[in-house]
Amino acid sequence: MAENQLTEKEPGELTDSTPILPRTYGRLLGSNTAPKMEWPELVGLTPEEAEKKIKEDMPRVQIQVVEANSFVTMDFNQGRVRLYLDPSGKVQRPPKIG
Repeated sequence: MAENQLTEKEPGELTDSTPILPRTYGRLLGSNTAPKMEWPELVGLTPEEAEKKIKEDMPRVQIQVVEANSFVTMDFNQGRVRLYLDPSGKVQRPPKIG
């Protein structure tokens, strides 16, 4: 008679029929967060440090280092991040896509 009783499972408990997703599942389909568009935390860093951190978030992006008081085109390019430097050679403005 004891064999005929059904054992109740807790709602979060795994069963044999529960699919287990691989750890890379989120990376394969993409994460739920939007891609980073701006890096305000990089103000005051050297261009090399800033480029390294941006490349961690967006490996394929093109980095352009712009000296103080330089002219740039006004086109928008999703594959580009410009690093505007102050006269001391540090990042002056928050780098952003464009």
